[in-house]
Amino acid sequence: MRLSHTLGRTSVAFDDPNLVSAGGLVPVLALADRAGLRDLADEHLSVPSDKGANAGLKVASLVAGMVAGADSIDDMALLRHGGMSRVFARAYAPSTLGSFLRAFTFGHVRQLDAVASRFLIAVAGLTPLLGTRSGADAVDTAVDTAVDTAVDTAVDTAVDTAVDTAVDTAGGTAGGYALLDVDDTVIEVHGYAKQGAGFGYSGVRGLNALLATLTVPLTVPLTVPLTVPLATDTSAPVIVAQRLRKGSTGSSRGAARLVADAVRTTQRLLGTTRPVLVRADSAFYGRGPLHAALKGGARVSVTVPMNPAVKQAIATIAEDAWTPIEYTDAVFDQAAGSWISRAEVAEVAFTAFKAKTKAEQVPGRLIVRRIPDLNAEAHRATGQDTLFDTWRFHAFFTTADPAILDTVAADKTHRHHAVIEQVHADLKNSALAHLPSGVFSANAAWLVLAVIAFNLTRAAGTLAATLAAPDLARATTATIRRKLIAVPTRVASSARRVTLHLPRAWPWETAWTTLFDRVSDPPPVLAA
Repeated sequence: MRLSHTLGRTSVAFDDPNLVSAGGLVPVLALADRAGLRDLADEHLSVPSDKGANAGLKVASLVAGMVAGADSIDDMALLRHGGMSRVFARAYAPSTLGSFLRAFTFGHVRQLDAVASRFLIAVAGLTPLLGTRSGADAVDTAVDTAVDTAVDTAVDTAVDTAVDTAVDTAGGTAGGYALLDVDDTVIEVHGYAKQGAGFGYSGVRGLNALLATLTVPLTVPLTVPLTVPLATDTSAPVIVAQRLRKGSTGSSRGAARLVADAVRTTQRLLGTTRPVLVRADSAFYGRGPLHAALKGGARVSVTVPMNPAVKQAIATIAEDAWTPIEYTDAVFDQAAGSWISRAEVAEVAFTAFKAKTKAEQVPGRLIVRRIPDLNAEAHRATGQDTLFDTWRFHAFFTTADPAILDTVAADKTHRHHAVIEQVHADLKNSALAHLPSGVFSANAAWLVLAVIAFNLTRAAGTLAATLAAPDLARATTATIRRKLIAVPTRVASSARRVTLHLPRAWPWETAWTTLFDRVSDPPPVLAA
């Protein structure tokens, strides 16, 4: 690719009043309106004085800016250019939005938390965000895959069985756990003006954000073996709870309240009959978070520190109890029907907090994964051999039902807890690239708004996902923004009707129009 004209023969003029740089905001804000974002903010927020007036419009402006790529208060100026005023009303100036955020107190941030959870529940009911509205699609996919595979293998009986099973069980296994991950991350800040900034466990000056994300297994099982099994996967993660804390805080501070809020929101999303598994690392192995999860009706899967009680429990595991698992460099032996791997797992009964009172003790399972100590291998290579094999042990405590998750399945499920790191990276690549205010409560509100924008963008991606662009259902928000939101648009009007002119041959035209049509009620009349 090269320029068709030299710069000397190219002129530039910022003079078109009808251009919009982010045409994808039109269907996305329409979706937010249908989910009641402005109404929820008006109902629940009580920010005082004139700075808190029209809270719904200001919250919608901030979320829209974040969806379009704003990562600071000054960036909200992108809502006030070209033809934006022709398709959006009451887009506030950055200075007004900054004053609104600085008027927040901790109580107002908690009110905004209530808005975020209710908005997530509403938008999940309008979209297949958690697979809840994709039952018919799952039936079609399951039936088609089962039929095609059965025909290819010429197994007539598999057709009938697979089709019946796929229709009966489409939409996911009802007994599978909804996976609730809890973890924190440090958002780096610079300078000494930020309230609450400090050096935490990462050694970086910043503020600490505690998040809880939810993923739901999307599995369509079959009772007959097929040559090509049906795809099993989980929904893209959404954020169900969040809390901003000072930078030097410990990871588990306030985790009990957040876990309780996250479990409650999850049950409102999926129903109280859906089992929930809370996953976390060893920083959250404590009575507060575990009892909060169990009290809410969830199960737990939490990494444990290698304290004397854990080491003693590991020492009781018999040598023949270890099972090889799929791991790095593992090979599956077809003849033996098992994995040949250096990593092995085993489990033993274990009671957490056994030194505490009876009411504080939690019975469960200690699942241990062991791998060879690579340092021992290095020592052996230099002639410093060992008298016996040395292992590194990684253990976690779980109360998951062994009938649902056996030892191997529980270990594999727990290792997938790392998916929450992708959410951290996604947020830091968008609205949380900065915490823009020197006021702590304003930054706490900014975090909640960033979560709302994240979930809204995810929902738009699931609506736009088509056969031509199925990856949008699981894409990062940056990818969704590049393909669906940041689309240059020219606004035209005629006979009191607005027409949006988008670029010809846009690669994701089908996905964009699918999103637009699905949030339109009734669907718009196509322009001539």
